[in-house]
Amino acid sequence: MAKHAVEANFDGLVGPTHNYAGLSWGNVASKSNVRSASNPKEAALQGLAKMKRLADRGYVQGILPPHERPHIPTLRALGFEDPDARVLEQAAKASPSILAAVSSASSMWTANAATVSPSADTTDHRVHFTPANLSAKFHRSIEHKVTGRSLKAIFADESYFAHHPALPSVSHFGDEGAANHTRLCAGYGEPGVELFVYGQIAFNEQAPAPKKYPARQTLEASEAIARLHGLQDQHVVFAQQNPDAIDAGVFHNDVIAVGNGNTLFYHEMAFLNEDRVLADIRERLSSAELEAVRVSSAEVPVEDAVASYLFNSQLLNTPDGMLLAVPGECREVASVSRYLDDLVKSGGPITSVEVFDVKQSMRNGGGPACLRLRVVLDDDELKAMHRGVILTDALYERLTTWVEAHYRDELSQDDLADPMLLAEVRKALDELTGILGLGSIYDFQL
Repeated sequence: MAKHAVEANFDGLVGPTHNYAGLSWGNVASKSNVRSASNPKEAALQGLAKMKRLADRGYVQGILPPHERPHIPTLRALGFEDPDARVLEQAAKASPSILAAVSSASSMWTANAATVSPSADTTDHRVHFTPANLSAKFHRSIEHKVTGRSLKAIFADESYFAHHPALPSVSHFGDEGAANHTRLCAGYGEPGVELFVYGQIAFNEQAPAPKKYPARQTLEASEAIARLHGLQDQHVVFAQQNPDAIDAGVFHNDVIAVGNGNTLFYHEMAFLNEDRVLADIRERLSSAELEAVRVSSAEVPVEDAVASYLFNSQLLNTPDGMLLAVPGECREVASVSRYLDDLVKSGGPITSVEVFDVKQSMRNGGGPACLRLRVVLDDDELKAMHRGVILTDALYERLTTWVEAHYRDELSQDDLADPMLLAEVRKALDELTGILGLGSIYDFQL
């Protein structure tokens, strides 16, 4: 019998070193704002406001902490071995690009943190977590260890939760987490269909692949995670992303498709073999009728979808249908704004659209959906997890005060070598783990 379950969203709290280094080749927004001054304080407050707004609507809203940046252990592993202040100075002189990479606040985009399979789908009936190796980008490949510690601290009870290490950090098993994974179901507590979307087949050089930008997710990685999570064939669909979409700047599937419940909202360029993907989902989604909401290129050109992040929106259940939580940029692109007006009048499953201001994140290439990791939990699992990271009115007030006290309101690339910034970050994160009750998860604490 299906259990009652909810889909909890765990948003990444934007870190104190949020900056625009343009590190992500293939992410158009990230490259277009390179070396602009950022506002970490505003970014963190925008993220918290988004979380609070959804929590006030009754959604279960959790928080994942930012990572320590600049990451001194990585610099030491690369041969910078003096005291911390000298390490930063040396790295700034020898390779500003390396310093920028180890200072990235990219862990804020928790859609890349891990792949999560709910207990209704897994053979051992536990919730399974695999942190993403993010091997396609150096600045993200250093995230998975702390991500794993955070997830283990929050979901510690082994009778309910199973944790796996990241896959081998090589291109053949490139894994970008939930940004290339969505789940379709009749109800959150019922067995569903987990849709894994990959960009290329690593061990088949003749298979279709993008020509301009890299494919960050491989079929081999997706298959490995499905095995680790104990997913049976009837709960899994593997679909190849359209290589032309990747070359148009769709670096993750969640930039061109999003699913919730029995609804898949997607652009016609999302999948290499659209008809086959839909047929496979319908075959496995036996307990519900798939609602496929297809957006054509005539309605929204793929370039406009990328510029607005239309599909990098959150699709949420409401008593009156589904809510699409979109970034403000969607109302700045004429074709997208017009489409959204028509969408809510169409009589389909998506009945309302709300705009969220996440401009600081958007300028770095991440919309509302990038900022959250979805975790389906039944009532017992929700009780078993660490509740200190669930957003309440009191926690929201405490975190906004914390941000106001510790974050700068302007940060440039030159600031990354400032030893005072490192001291500020460590002080802030040490205080944060106390606020959230997570214990010691950072290298400098261990």
